[in-house]
Amino acid sequence: MTERERLLRLLVERSVRLGDFVLASGARSSHYVDCRTTTTHAEGLYLVGRLGFSALPEPYPDAIGGLTMGADPVACAVAHASWIAGKPVHAFSVRKEPKAHGTGRRIEGSFLSGQRVVVVEDVITSGGSALRACEAVRTEGGEVVGVLALVDREEGGREAIETAGYPVRALFGISELLRASERSSTSVPPLTPETPQSLA
Repeated sequence: MTERERLLRLLVERSVRLGDFVLASGARSSHYVDCRTTTTHAEGLYLVGRLGFSALPEPYPDAIGGLTMGADPVACAVAHASWIAGKPVHAFSVRKEPKAHGTGRRIEGSFLSGQRVVVVEDVITSGGSALRACEAVRTEGGEVVGVLALVDREEGGREAIETAGYPVRALFGISELLRASERSSTSVPPLTPETPQSLA
């Protein structure tokens, strides 16, 4: 099994939920993807870092980050993988609102004005969160060279981001996750010590 196949399985097992949900955009959906249950999982963090780093544009950006908190583990995982690869890409986090005390910064972490950055999202739906992060980066003097998403819900967000001038790369589309979810729900569960076995 490849690393991508393993991450797909983890997302299906840990992050995809079927039912009736109200999304952050206010829209209703029959499925919900909570990537945080995968991106904070030890193996998930490793795989997100490896695959996320391999999806970065070249020349590599100086930093990667996005709107807290969904983007935070993804950015940190990619930064860690980049260091191991010998091509460091540092991580930062964009606050939803500027800090009311201290420096009043909107961006925290390893970010400096003038840097080339990739904005990261765990899930793209409308694209609003990524665009807010892009705006914050530009306001602070950074250059956004692209947007990286773990999952694209394929509901127009990617197109909205690209219309704003930022190329988008997504590791998975929701259609692929749902197909894999359907396959896993109809497959025979693995044997466990508690599973009765019939011998021929």
